[in-house]
Amino acid sequence: MERKSSQRRRFITDPKVEQLKYAGKCSFHERRVYHKFAQELAGAVNEHVSNRKCEILDLSTWDPEKFLNELSADVAHVFILSTWTDGEPPPSAKWFALWLKDTVDDFRVSKSYLKDMKFAVFGLGNSSYGKNYNKVAKSVYADLLNLSAAPISSLGLGDEDVVSSKYGGMHEDFRQWMTTFLRRLDGSDSGGDNDSESLIDDNELFETTSEEEENGYESGDGKVMDLEDLGNVADKISSAKKTRVLENGRAKVRRIRKNDDSNVAKEMVTPELRAALSKQGYRIVGSHSGVKLCRWTKSMLRGRGGCYKHTFYGIESHRCMEATPSLACANKCVFCWRHHTNPVGTEWRWKMDPPEQIFSEALDNHMQMIKQFKGVPGVKTERFNEGLEPRHCALSLVGEPIMYPAINELVRMLHARKISTFLVTNAQFPDAIRALSPVTQLYVSIDASNKESLKKIDRPLFGDFWERYIDSLKALSEKGQRTVYRLTLVKSFNVSEIEGYAKLVDLGKPDFIEIKGVTYCGDAKGGLTMENVPWHEEVMSFVKKMEELLPNYEIASEHEHSNCLLLADKKFKVNGEWWTWIDYDKFHELVQEYQKHGKTFRSENYMAKTPYWAVYGCKERGFDPEEVRFFRKNRKDVSGC
Repeated sequence: MERKSSQRRRFITDPKVEQLKYAGKCSFHERRVYHKFAQELAGAVNEHVSNRKCEILDLSTWDPEKFLNELSADVAHVFILSTWTDGEPPPSAKWFALWLKDTVDDFRVSKSYLKDMKFAVFGLGNSSYGKNYNKVAKSVYADLLNLSAAPISSLGLGDEDVVSSKYGGMHEDFRQWMTTFLRRLDGSDSGGDNDSESLIDDNELFETTSEEEENGYESGDGKVMDLEDLGNVADKISSAKKTRVLENGRAKVRRIRKNDDSNVAKEMVTPELRAALSKQGYRIVGSHSGVKLCRWTKSMLRGRGGCYKHTFYGIESHRCMEATPSLACANKCVFCWRHHTNPVGTEWRWKMDPPEQIFSEALDNHMQMIKQFKGVPGVKTERFNEGLEPRHCALSLVGEPIMYPAINELVRMLHARKISTFLVTNAQFPDAIRALSPVTQLYVSIDASNKESLKKIDRPLFGDFWERYIDSLKALSEKGQRTVYRLTLVKSFNVSEIEGYAKLVDLGKPDFIEIKGVTYCGDAKGGLTMENVPWHEEVMSFVKKMEELLPNYEIASEHEHSNCLLLADKKFKVNGEWWTWIDYDKFHELVQEYQKHGKTFRSENYMAKTPYWAVYGCKERGFDPEEVRFFRKNRKDVSGC
């Protein structure tokens, strides 16, 4: 490639990277993550390739007329693209993708329309999404080829799934691709045996070089091959996993040689992920678990109030350990407040740590974090000492705890230590719910009442996500211990589905229904803003309407600070008084009997009376009067902060 001093390189990024400053539809976190790829590539070009000027642009500002007027062979366009639900481009990329597709399909447009354009494409995706993996990047690459644009290097596909990723993760895939791209851009590599390899299968896109576009494809007998015939070639070779190698403008296929360690399970947490989660305050346990200190734990250490579980069920927030044995999840919910730094998957494919290790290291890390509060002004000595002996474990930190194959063993270890268990599942693993040993309280997240809304909100990986969802609710109804539906209300997403939610209650027959307004974290993925957060009055209105549709349930409790209310089955209202709290000592007696003799028990066997201040309608609105509200100078209640 001849270099000219006037040449420029444009790095055109997915709107998920840049669109926030224009439309405010994406989070700061998402912008940082994806924009980092463009910045890294631009920095590498400036460092390694002389006489290059780089611009980082935003596809949401795409102007076809301006683009075509400025089109020049001296400018290289690099597209960094991600894929949204159902293989669709992100909202602000739809215009660009539509324009490109329409141009390809328009019979009036010459197939050499973009012959003066040089380009490269790198996709950001997760192979757990199957056929939709990097679909947008593949489509854009193919459409540009169809308009005779000349690729600088082969299509790059970054895989967030560290198990399936060719090089061990998204960033590693990107850097491998970038190395080849820089060689091509610099002219030191015209595309030979050293070109990066790309896996293909029946539905995979063939990658081409600019030489191939100019000279045409050739079959084994030397005849020119039409692009349409490439699908037939793929059919013939798809019976074995193979790699395509570019050599002298011809397409060759060879088998992938498996590494000696191909059968060794990879660790779920990569060094990069470990660094990202540690920065967010997580303590990583082993290769796939974690603990983190809840803000309510810190609050109750100071005597400033407990969480909603303290109000609803009587836990001691300063003695609660928030943990997970699996950082992986099968969903990418729009309201996920864990920033989606955790991996995703539909089954366990990683190295598995023994439950003894998770149990021991989780406790050690939790107590180390508690010890950091020794001597901190405001921390109560009695609470501090109690905090060093956890009595509750919220298995809901991040990911899907029930995915961990040895979850029952871990639960038994917690119970043997007199630690109660509050386990949350996302209703995608019904068989695991049925196989789960008794826990103190089992939650199922009920994020939508119909298939369309569930796909929109949870962005599940499973193709049969709705069937799994329904079956999970049925599995919940078969459990004898305390069960909970957890509803997170997101304005403009699911607040109008009251009747649908009421129908779902008949399937799972939960003991309790927690209804909470979504928490805005400032950088949660999915494009949420403060406009999506309902006011407490709006949550109350929703709950009251639900109550009218559920004759067997009543509003039992409220935690105003958490924007949360509790609907309880009337069986927990004894002689006109609510018994939503838990007798933890009784629970441990019952669970020991179950483990020793198989004696079953039910939620009514370990309930305790709810104190007056925790009952709905009391002036305290769920704030424990033994705690002290803390107000700053602006009189804002910051209890729990």
